[in-house]
Amino acid sequence: MNESSAPVRQPAGKPYVLDVRAFGRRPGTSTQVHRTVAAPERIGVDLVGIDAGEEIDLDLKVQAVSEGILVTGTVSADTTGQCARCLGDVSGALNLFLTELFAYPDSETDKTTDDDEMYRVEDDMIDLEQAIIDAVGMELDLDPVCSENCPGLCQGCGERLADLEPGHKHEVIDPRWAGLAKFASADGEDTK
Repeated sequence: MNESSAPVRQPAGKPYVLDVRAFGRRPGTSTQVHRTVAAPERIGVDLVGIDAGEEIDLDLKVQAVSEGILVTGTVSADTTGQCARCLGDVSGALNLFLTELFAYPDSETDKTTDDDEMYRVEDDMIDLEQAIIDAVGMELDLDPVCSENCPGLCQGCGERLADLEPGHKHEVIDPRWAGLAKFASADGEDTK
């Protein structure tokens, strides 16, 4: 297959949108897209994600295929969040490989796929934002930890166990016996 190159324009004020009009539905036509965009809002899962305004690096190949526009490549960004065990800060780098097909209007893929199961080419434009949001959500760990051996929080006082002295514990009185505690004096003698 002969591949030809086509320019991809970016409409003003829409960093995630690519104008693929120059591809002309010619399979094999492709181009490389390298750009850095800002996260429009926090992207991720409950405990970890890409903060709003954080830079997201895109290194993508955009290629016309018979059914639409195929986008493949890497998406990279820094992540921040909280440890699922101790609620301490966690940070890291996200590098994911994106592969998404944006179906042409009236293609077989468009006709046979539900709206929420496929991205589509609309007015000769593809919008990468939702595809990136979905891919990031699938890639991130739902239960991030600050370290594999994080001991978590103390069940008695709620403090981080890693910050407390070794042997830290709380005296817990069985609630069934708690009523008898009033009969004991501070020095351990019987009170009557």
